[in-house]
Amino acid sequence: EVQLQASGGGLVQAGGYLRLSCVASGLSFDDYAIGWFRQVPGKVREAVACIAKDGATYYDDSVKGRFTISSDHAKITVYLQMNNLKLGDTAVYYCAGSRLQVASMSPDNYDYWGQGTLVTVSS
Repeated sequence: EVQLQASGGGLVQAGGYLRLSCVASGLSFDDYAIGWFRQVPGKVREAVACIAKDGATYYDDSVKGRFTISSDHAKITVYLQMNNLKLGDTAVYYCAGSRLQVASMSPDNYDYWGQGTLVTVSS
């Protein structure tokens, strides 16, 4: 059974940083791409970043230069380092796994989802 467990959210002031973790079980990063998504109530879920099976990384333009996605295969954990947080980054953040051969930033292409972790950025 594939499970993804996201953690690390919290309350932070604008300009601050957080690191989210996504611990996976039942899958290998050799077979799955992992993505981070976020959602604000009343809005669609949007992609933040993903890391492909070959380690290539992709980012939404809104977080480029501020967020970094990385993986630790030994710990089967994917991280999202979020620096210089902005008010607009406030959302529930989810990690998800995709079996597609090509990494995707579309939530529709992800097969397994973790529970969300709330990130709140205050002024």
